[in-house]
Amino acid sequence: MRIGILGGSFDPPHVGHLLVAQDALDELALDRLLIVPAAQQPLKGTDQTPAEHRLAMTRTCFAGISRIEVDPIEIDRGGLSFMVDTVDSLRRRWPSATLHLLVGDDVVPTLPRWRDVSRLLSMVQLIVLHRADRGHDVAALAVPLERVGAAMARRLATRRVDLSSTEIRARVRDGRSIRGFVPDAVATYIATTGLYLENSRESSTTEGPARA
Repeated sequence: MRIGILGGSFDPPHVGHLLVAQDALDELALDRLLIVPAAQQPLKGTDQTPAEHRLAMTRTCFAGISRIEVDPIEIDRGGLSFMVDTVDSLRRRWPSATLHLLVGDDVVPTLPRWRDVSRLLSMVQLIVLHRADRGHDVAALAVPLERVGAAMARRLATRRVDLSSTEIRARVRDGRSIRGFVPDAVATYIATTGLYLENSRESSTTEGPARA
């Protein structure tokens, strides 16, 4: 069995995540792609939307897509979300599976700061995602990949779009439309819960930092 793992904050999930997921399913011939929202990202600040909202939005975003499963493994575990712990658990769940860990090329420079990255990369095939419509600077990624022993990482061109969760949160906060940025069901969830408005995080449970 070939299983892909795509982790992140998903704060909120957007159409770019959907495109990456579909490209990975097709190009890697995955039997299953796990979407893994982090409980707390170790390499990010403390100002994060509560995990229950991010999990609900992510489930809404990917609902009904064949071979994609939103896995709450990190949220159920709680605390800081370290990918090495997640992969360790997934290997016990599927001992005979080949695990493919998907990361964006913008994440590669942070890999030397991930917890127990050598052990992590010994358990997975690392897949580096880059935009098909933009030149892929292999040389710029070579040094961090070599530092973590991932020189043989596979590069995968995807239809990544110039869109970020930060931009979407800002648009909501400023009262601008997010139509086309996120699936309609996610936009409805954001509107009905009041997420990303000026005081929405102050009135929510505060969560700490996270992924590595």
